[in-house]
Amino acid sequence: MRKIYLLFLLINIAQLSIAQRSGTVAGNSLLLWANKPAADWMTEAYPIGNGRIGAMVFGGVKQEHIQFNEQSLWTGDEKETGAYQAFGDLFIDLAKTGDSTAYRRQLDISKAVQQITYKSDNVNYTREYFCSFPDRVLVLRYTAGQKGAYNAVLRLKDAHGAKITGDGGTLSINGTLDNGLAYAASVRVIPNGGRLALVKDANGNAQLTLTKADGFTVLLTAATNYSNQRIKKWRDEVMPSAKNEKILAAAATQPYQQLLARHIGDYTRLFNRVKISLGNAQPSAAKTTYQRIVDYKKSNDSGLEALLFQYGRYLFISSSRQGNLPANLQGLWNNSNNPPWRSDYHSNINIQMNYWLAGPTNLAECEWPYIDYINSMRSVKKERTLEEYPGVRGWTVRTENGVFGGQTYLWNTPGSAWYMQAVWDHYAFTKDVAYLRNTAYPVIKEIVEFWDDHLKRRDDGTLVAPMGWSPEHGPTEDGVTHDQEIIYDLFTNYIEAATILNIDKPYRDRVADMRAHLLKPKIGKWGQLQEWETDRDDPKDNHRHISHLYALHPGRQISPTTTPELAEAARVTLEARGDESTGWSMAWKMNFWAHLHDGNHAHKILRNFITLVGGAGVDYNEGGGIYSNLFCAHPPFQIDGNLGYAAGVAEMLLQSQTGELELLPALPDAWSAGTVEGLVARGGFVLSELQWQNKRITKLVIVSKNGGICKLRLPDELTDAAGKKTGTVYSFATKAGGIYMFKASK
Repeated sequence: MRKIYLLFLLINIAQLSIAQRSGTVAGNSLLLWANKPAADWMTEAYPIGNGRIGAMVFGGVKQEHIQFNEQSLWTGDEKETGAYQAFGDLFIDLAKTGDSTAYRRQLDISKAVQQITYKSDNVNYTREYFCSFPDRVLVLRYTAGQKGAYNAVLRLKDAHGAKITGDGGTLSINGTLDNGLAYAASVRVIPNGGRLALVKDANGNAQLTLTKADGFTVLLTAATNYSNQRIKKWRDEVMPSAKNEKILAAAATQPYQQLLARHIGDYTRLFNRVKISLGNAQPSAAKTTYQRIVDYKKSNDSGLEALLFQYGRYLFISSSRQGNLPANLQGLWNNSNNPPWRSDYHSNINIQMNYWLAGPTNLAECEWPYIDYINSMRSVKKERTLEEYPGVRGWTVRTENGVFGGQTYLWNTPGSAWYMQAVWDHYAFTKDVAYLRNTAYPVIKEIVEFWDDHLKRRDDGTLVAPMGWSPEHGPTEDGVTHDQEIIYDLFTNYIEAATILNIDKPYRDRVADMRAHLLKPKIGKWGQLQEWETDRDDPKDNHRHISHLYALHPGRQISPTTTPELAEAARVTLEARGDESTGWSMAWKMNFWAHLHDGNHAHKILRNFITLVGGAGVDYNEGGGIYSNLFCAHPPFQIDGNLGYAAGVAEMLLQSQTGELELLPALPDAWSAGTVEGLVARGGFVLSELQWQNKRITKLVIVSKNGGICKLRLPDELTDAAGKKTGTVYSFATKAGGIYMFKASK
């Protein structure tokens, strides 16, 4: 039976490839495409990745350029953050042909497959690329409409200058960074016909030449001897060259179509969980992605808005898979050994924003790299914290963080507490009690203990975080609102965790008392939410960080339904800060406005976000947007904007931070009709199907993964399957696996 299924799957994949080559998928709404090769890494090349290996594809006709990374190639140590490194480049020089026509370069995010097609000398050429998580390789497939059409030279280049060696049909890199981290990459070429030969260039570097081949397949993998276990001194006992040899040997035994089928099956298992259609999207397949962005401001291209949402999920799946490191400032794509901000794990919003979409967009498994990273850092962070804050329990972090425990720049004392928001939310969305008990609770308690020891207790009983800093803005002083709100959120999550597990009641009660005595958010003289305890906010200040609105999002201390006065003060603050900003800041503002239930303003920020940015420089005072490859421009590229955008769209359609499922809480007029499938609410309630017309829900299907009470807050009354009307606030009991259907009331 298994063989029959595999044969069926391979036949369908083959049919898919044929359909793509014939252009019959031109109407696919999940395509990025261009009619020329990429000329720039940051703004035009398309990304591909499997959570460990990342690559940027240029798609040149006479020379293909694949710049690649491996996520653990880092400098630094336990004292110094270091920096994420470029790994290398693969060049495929193709023998001179005539001028090319009908050129098309596309990324199909529905399958995580890139394709390049063109015609030259009356011969059709096709390339198909993907990066497989199950087989741990980057796969490049070259075919042509004529036998013997390919003459090529394949070259590797190490970003750190190591010599390229060869053996048979394989090229390899082997090197060691200054911190002692060993790294290796290997490329194996499998020709279809023709002759493959190993040669050396003038500098003694190995190359592969291919003569009169009908086609060929390239397998690339890369590794280091990094380990996330401090007890092993951050080093794996297996050398990277041995890892690569094993991976390539296994991949090379599989037919190409089987590699492709395994990749698509693995990827779509995650990606296909969520489908979305916003507004009355018009077909835009005839336009390049670049042209769609250019035309966006004078059109209502809600299809592009939905594409950018799904692109965020594509990038997340491609850069954060279990067993690997979390997505960094650039996901896992980096072409520099001195990248902006080290391409590090910034603890004052950036890594946190990377993971906001995990629960709501049905990708909880992809959150594990972040959780594992946090756990791997605990030992070294405790030592560094004790050096800075003698006598405290628990631990916290500086702003810049690497993969060996090293950290630099300023201490960000609430940074580890903000980490805990994702640690808790993973439980809130999955309801995995074993995870809560064994993984989440111990580390959340450690951070609570840090604040138990570190908080300043005033004579009147008020508790304040000492000498805090609203990130990258304003003075250092006690009681900064950002710090207070994060600690409140931490304490709330701890109290709920201890209650669910029915443990540590005396300490839970102590934490509840501390939470009650925390300095609370204050409303200032011009109606704003104060950033500091002192009422000094400037109504003309448009700084990109709006950290004192943490309680609105991603926290849950402020909500229009529970704290309307504070929510109004947050609105006043947002209006003063303005709508234009850097890329990631606009993504956060989308989420803020969504949590204020103002869909039109959230959509206005969304439209500002979809602004074409041309340059690839570092100038975040000029305002952000997106590049033609849809990367978020801070500028420069930062992935948090892409991932925060996806989270923002989800929050416009479904929220659950208050304990209720708020359906269409921030629906803009531009999305008066639409459908979404697969979004998830806390409690493990899945919107199997949500349809609306004229901003009114017409169909709702909820799947309860864990059972329990489901509380709905609706924009208008619905009728359940038994004919009972819900009103706009409705609660009902569910069973694990139960399906619950509603329709519009007449």
